[in-house]
Amino acid sequence: MWAVSSDMKNWFTIEQLDGDTFAISEYRHWEETHCYLLLGSERALLIDTGLGVADIGAVVRALTRLPVTAATTHVHWDHIGGHGCFDHIAVHELEQHWLRGQFPLPLAVVRGNLTAKPCAFPKGFDPERYQVFQGAPQLVFGDGFQFDLGGRVVTAVHTPGHSPGHCCFYEGERGYLYSGDLAYLGCLDAFYPTTDPRQFFESVQKISRLSVQKVLPGHHQLDVPASLIGEIEAAFRRLSEDGKLRQGSGVFDFGVFQIHI
Repeated sequence: MWAVSSDMKNWFTIEQLDGDTFAISEYRHWEETHCYLLLGSERALLIDTGLGVADIGAVVRALTRLPVTAATTHVHWDHIGGHGCFDHIAVHELEQHWLRGQFPLPLAVVRGNLTAKPCAFPKGFDPERYQVFQGAPQLVFGDGFQFDLGGRVVTAVHTPGHSPGHCCFYEGERGYLYSGDLAYLGCLDAFYPTTDPRQFFESVQKISRLSVQKVLPGHHQLDVPASLIGEIEAAFRRLSEDGKLRQGSGVFDFGVFQIHI
């Protein structure tokens, strides 16, 4: 289908979502990350770059010859791993310093997370030599910034809570919401120091006001109903009413997703 090496094909799963949108997934790792390649007539936007254990740049180059901007939902290690493959990186203003040498987790903790569950990593990858990407972004943006790809506009929506500068990316014309770690089928995390459960709730309320037809998550199952946003909002409201919307409250199970506060 695309001219990608066999090792890349084995590591990445490439799914064409429509005529000019691709999901690039890492299902072999327990994080099951998703990155999204959006093609316009003039530029391409890659939302997140995954774990960085295999060359996502080669995958993207096999899919498009357009100039690529790597846009960051948030600066966590599993979303910026492949940033070094690209010359044009975009990040929200509140997390640019996390790329510039102030990443909030020690490298030993990151490597521990990377190898927390058994995984057949790509040939030649050594977890002991894994490094968190650090570098200067070429574009720093704020809430409402629009990426004009040529005939296709994508809007950054600041949705803090999981991290201070977390953003979703919204295509109003198609009703697509690239939700990062704000909404997916799995455990939603708001329990560690750089998270804020109250902001997380407010961010879910914010995106619930958008006209979303399709949720494209940062992790796990790719087929996510748009109704998940309302379900997550209702769950956070219940926790708030019960006085549990504070760190240390625990893990709460709502069936297809959990909230860890």
